[in-house]
Amino acid sequence: MNLPESVTLRRAGPDDADALKPLIEGGYRGGSARRGWTHEADIIEDERIGADELACMLDDPSIHFLIAESEGRAIGCIAVTDKGGARAYFGLLCVDPPFQSSGLGSRLIRAAEDLARDLGAEVMDISVIEDRRELIAMYERKGYRDTGEREPFPAPQPRPLFFRLFEKRLRA
Repeated sequence: MNLPESVTLRRAGPDDADALKPLIEGGYRGGSARRGWTHEADIIEDERIGADELACMLDDPSIHFLIAESEGRAIGCIAVTDKGGARAYFGLLCVDPPFQSSGLGSRLIRAAEDLARDLGAEVMDISVIEDRRELIAMYERKGYRDTGEREPFPAPQPRPLFFRLFEKRLRA
């Protein structure tokens, strides 16, 4: 699907939790996620984020959520965490499956990198489940480099999962 011209990006707040939760779940897990080019539905079965965890993130002053909307409907999001020490982290990049491959994900990443620069970050960190090779390839094309570090997935799974850590130097 082509990206509608009416897409806007804005900072999300606590009142956006009800729109963000189904967007995130639908983009990462379950049958609807399988409509997109990349998802975790075949790797992890539980919910992507709990309602309480999302509410805490939206209330946390060090976490800055961006939400993409079209015609009043949430179609994408990304969360940027100010880690201090000139570093930021982005996660929860999500694009509603019908809008994947439209350029919205790239637009959200650029906006997140701009936001991180505005927060004083010189480096952006991300973590990716190492089984998601197509996603890793996309981040590498966008200038993210593997640090060589791995972290175990925090929740028990039928087979062990690990995150690979990546970073990108942000230019002024």
